[in-house]
Amino acid sequence: MTPSLDTLAARILGGGRLVAEEALHLYRHAPTLWLGRMADAVRRRKHPDGVVTYIIDRNVNYTNVCVARCNFCAFYRTVGHADGYVLGFDEIYRKIDQTIALGGNQLLLQGGHNPDLPIAWYEDLFRGVKARYPDFKLHALSPPEVLHIARTSRLSVPDVLQRLIAAGLDSVPGGGAEILVDRVRKLLNCYSKASADEWLGVMRDAHRAGLRTTATMMYGTVETDQERLEHLLRLRALQDETGGFTAFITWSYQPEHTERGGSEATGVDYLRTLAIARLVLDNFDNLQASWVTQGGKVGQLSLAFGANDMGSVMIEENVVRAAGAAYCMDELEIVRNIEDAGFTASRRTMHYDRLGTPVFREREVPRLLELATARDAGDTSIPAELANYPARSAASKRQRATPPSPVA
Repeated sequence: MTPSLDTLAARILGGGRLVAEEALHLYRHAPTLWLGRMADAVRRRKHPDGVVTYIIDRNVNYTNVCVARCNFCAFYRTVGHADGYVLGFDEIYRKIDQTIALGGNQLLLQGGHNPDLPIAWYEDLFRGVKARYPDFKLHALSPPEVLHIARTSRLSVPDVLQRLIAAGLDSVPGGGAEILVDRVRKLLNCYSKASADEWLGVMRDAHRAGLRTTATMMYGTVETDQERLEHLLRLRALQDETGGFTAFITWSYQPEHTERGGSEATGVDYLRTLAIARLVLDNFDNLQASWVTQGGKVGQLSLAFGANDMGSVMIEENVVRAAGAAYCMDELEIVRNIEDAGFTASRRTMHYDRLGTPVFREREVPRLLELATARDAGDTSIPAELANYPARSAASKRQRATPPSPVA
């Protein structure tokens, strides 16, 4: 028999842990405002100073070429597709320059599973970044990307991580988790890129290697509410084991332009999911608000449903934009949302070390009214440095065998 709401409230407020059946009962039946009050109480216990943090970084997708073909993704292009791209190192350096100019300190670097990018490409890029920007951080390569590199390089995941760390990798983002239940992953066509155990295994190896990582959940496709809870519980168990996660981020599936289609979950569903995550993930200090999929006002409301962090200014975004979401908030607007909700805003690092007051209050910073994209429309240029790495795909081999068109 499930305990009453009063009994569960007393346990939550006292710092006790919910078991699976209790969490599922609350997710299904507790009033939304009750969940919000409980999540807010946990947030206040963990962060009593009333500070809400955010980070200034740039979300760079270095390639959209991907062999995984997840049916919920509108971003990827197949190998050889005319719209496929790989960013050149100089393009990435320019994006870092722009990020630093806006007060940023980190690159969130993720991309498709491109068979023509060997591990040496990543090592050379990371070393190039660190040579030019020694203090700039690389929050890079989700677990499925690490697994893809391991497979194509015929190396173990720990070996790949050690090589990438030696080249300059600072931390690992939690992308590619979707729902950590293999029934769901098979229906989403993402099981082959990483099973639930494989995703968790990469994170375990990353934590053992001394890296801190984030964790994510994309909900609203084919999963049941019970499977959403299973996802959270698996994250909680790994955090009990390693303590390596710094934060959790959840967002709703964006259906536009995807093979799967369907409809997006409601804002209320998002707030309930965020709140139950705060109650279940009792060993996670930080929960981020997903304003990039929910918009600024629901992002602001997230601060009353368990979130203590407004995530990233982002500067650039390509993946959810491809699926129809195009929200943008620069530092000024993020800070305004935080302060209008009654909190104090503070910049932070990926490790949640606080960096102080907003940059725009220290110096003049240009407004960011629209998120940048990976490349300008129509730019099909091929980076010169790709010639330094052997082509693996048939399409890339054909492309390199074709002489360039003469310049008029």
